[in-house]
Amino acid sequence: MKTYSQKGAEIKREWWTIDASSMPLGKLAVVVADKLMGKSKVTYTPHIDNGDYVIVTNAKNLVVTGEKMTQKKYYHHSGFPGGIKGLKLEEVVEKDPSRAIVEAVKGMLPKNKLAADRLKRLRVFADAEHTHAAQNPKEIK
Repeated sequence: MKTYSQKGAEIKREWWTIDASSMPLGKLAVVVADKLMGKSKVTYTPHIDNGDYVIVTNAKNLVVTGEKMTQKKYYHHSGFPGGIKGLKLEEVVEKDPSRAIVEAVKGMLPKNKLAADRLKRLRVFADAEHTHAAQNPKEIK
């Protein structure tokens, strides 16, 4: 029996939707990254980007466990000496609810040439409404 390797022309992408208030941030990121990579498909091939589109709704109602909302920090550096800055998770969610989800999913994706294209297929919305109803997305339970 030969090993199956998917070709680029055989890719079929689907649309999925998931509610961010239904599970904690880490578990949500694992499920979303799995769909973006296409690992839940039978035709998964590591060097081919055959993942699906994922819509995350209710980002402002993000669920985290423990004291992460007040203790978890997101850092960035300006490149100048002493230029490190940090925001708490509650400040990030208040300012831009999608950033916390995108950063978590980005951390779950493999660091390779396919990561940027996979991350482009992630759509995050702060409320329950989204603009992709025409794609008839299936719901992830």
